[in-house]
Amino acid sequence: MSGRFAAGGQVAIAGYAQSAVRRHADRPLGALAVEVAREAIADAGLTPRAVDGFVGSALFPTAGGHAAEDGVSTVTPAWLAEHVGARPGYIAGFQGVGQLPGSVAMAVNAVASGAADHVVVHRALHNPRARYHGTQIREFGGAQQWSAPQGFFGPLPMIGLAYNEYLQRYGASREAMAAVLVEARRNGARIPWSYWHGRPLTADAYLAAPMVSDPVCRYDCDIPVDGVAAFVLTSAERARDLPNKPVYVAGYAGSAPGARRLPLHWPLDDIMAGGAGTARRLWEHAGVKPSDIDVPQLYDGFSPFVYFWLETLGYCPPGEAHRFVLDGGIDSDDPAALPVLSGGGALGNGRMHGVPQMLECYLQLAGRAGERQRARATFGLACHSSPHYGGAVVYSAQPW
Repeated sequence: MSGRFAAGGQVAIAGYAQSAVRRHADRPLGALAVEVAREAIADAGLTPRAVDGFVGSALFPTAGGHAAEDGVSTVTPAWLAEHVGARPGYIAGFQGVGQLPGSVAMAVNAVASGAADHVVVHRALHNPRARYHGTQIREFGGAQQWSAPQGFFGPLPMIGLAYNEYLQRYGASREAMAAVLVEARRNGARIPWSYWHGRPLTADAYLAAPMVSDPVCRYDCDIPVDGVAAFVLTSAERARDLPNKPVYVAGYAGSAPGARRLPLHWPLDDIMAGGAGTARRLWEHAGVKPSDIDVPQLYDGFSPFVYFWLETLGYCPPGEAHRFVLDGGIDSDDPAALPVLSGGGALGNGRMHGVPQMLECYLQLAGRAGERQRARATFGLACHSSPHYGGAVVYSAQPW
């Protein structure tokens, strides 16, 4: 990937739907996904028969021993297409990390190339009952034999290692991270579909929460949930004839393969170096710079990701993000601040894997955010996963 995206501004989001985010839904995930997909198609002014493309990622994000069953614990694009009642000619699944940006990129390329006219992009998340990352494995082989028996298993110690390195290297405090959680939960509490609707978090409650993998506490982690979101993408030309104001895809970037390490070993230097490459490709591809973004939505599946994205995207110098947030730099109620969690993010909605970031960009740039509508919303940025292990998409309110 080099230079500006040739298809930038040629593909747009034309409609969406979002389910309520619940700890455990009262219906199977597949039934919820079908309902949400049909609502998104109707929101775009279309019928299922008009949709000829389905794209998504069916990754089941648990380190435990839970089985992935299509339509029950995960929903593939093929399963969704069959049950929605469409007759698609294009079905694809993104297999990497950074599931939503990767799926959007595939949908954009399908529309821009003429492989499909109207594409549904969906993400369906399931929270299995009992321990989310619990495992019955008693013997590990391969590279994991050197880490898992010692307790380095699953994402919690992974992020704990990198976060601890950040705290020690830059003298950051947990009081600074409390500002991130207060901001995310305050905004999530304002959103009707959020799991945390009506339930903001105080700094004192954050600081008193139990540790789960020191220095990561309970509230540093997004809560596993059941939820589905779907977006309809089509050409900019077709979108102009549909009911909603189009929101255009300006460009995107995914992370490159990193250094070979033990599983889940993420040294801070790897994160920042890989993230810098992701950011460089993103700005080149979209043809914008950080200061152009009015609605930057940073991924926060674990709270330290907010620091990492702020610094790799160029909003803060290395090691300064913790001071930036402590000084009110991400207060979305302050017009002079960066509203990086104005949509609540994962910490303020639940583990929806990049959906809150993409949805906030769409709602704000389409002028559909209601009471939360920002006065200026020209460019949006939606990130997913870690900067060195995920991806990001730039959206525009105008063809770009």
